[in-house]
Amino acid sequence: MTDLPGAVPKWGAYVSLLKPGITGLILLMAVAGFFAGDPTYPPPWVKLGGILLAGGMASGGAAALNHWYDRDIDARMKRTRDRPLPSEAVSPNHALVLGLLLTALSLPVAYLTVNLLSMLAMASGSVVYVLVYTVWLKRRTRWNIVVGGYAGSAPVLAGCAAAVGSFTPAGLLLALLVFLWTPPHFWSLAVALKDDYGRTELPMLPVPGDLTRSARTVVVSALLLLVPTAAFVLLPAAFRLFLVLALVLGLGFVATTWPMLKNVSRPVAIRGFIASGLYLIGVALAMVADWGWVSLPFLR
Repeated sequence: MTDLPGAVPKWGAYVSLLKPGITGLILLMAVAGFFAGDPTYPPPWVKLGGILLAGGMASGGAAALNHWYDRDIDARMKRTRDRPLPSEAVSPNHALVLGLLLTALSLPVAYLTVNLLSMLAMASGSVVYVLVYTVWLKRRTRWNIVVGGYAGSAPVLAGCAAAVGSFTPAGLLLALLVFLWTPPHFWSLAVALKDDYGRTELPMLPVPGDLTRSARTVVVSALLLLVPTAAFVLLPAAFRLFLVLALVLGLGFVATTWPMLKNVSRPVAIRGFIASGLYLIGVALAMVADWGWVSLPFLR
């Protein structure tokens, strides 16, 4: 629906512009990074609140800028043509201003409520997502999402730095896990929607390309997630519960993607995509559960 002159746009369109589902997942990973940094009780709750506020603003701002830059691509894909800009529910200028405003405000909020390192980690995630991934790589190389995966790791690093003022081994391993998770997550979706992506001429892994090789890449990428997970065994015993839960979740994710090696169909790829999202949510909750098990005696 096009906005009439002087009319107040629907708030739902602006909420959608901020990609609330993705923003929620990013904030959950920031919480996981926070407890990976400081698995003790009581944690610095004020800093946790600060990183959630600043992180929500940064993620929403980056999402709005992504909508603004990719509005031509979104208009050509069935999956995205109902988004706020292609559907004309929000004007491009409004999206640009909102994205820039939220991104700019997130930096002083992070600095004032948390610390400089958290602000820098969060800012680097925004820069990689908007400028490196969206503007530079997305339309140029099928490996775009590999580099763009850092944008998902940045909230983990920001959360870890918020808790202790530095990057701990557990925080770095968790950030690496998220970095490695991003390719199989989006490549599963790209395999499922290869025709839709083909209409945009975006160089995602299966467009153009060999679907068999694409499926093999997804499975190998899922297997790689087990490496940083297993590395948690090298850390103090505080992370043993996380290690067990994350390994189970990782094996489940691999088992879900494995059928793609024999059957590269849309339903199988969609199951892999859904499983990848559930896997990451489970990993974040496993880190929170590990913190509770170690820090709260009544849970043991």
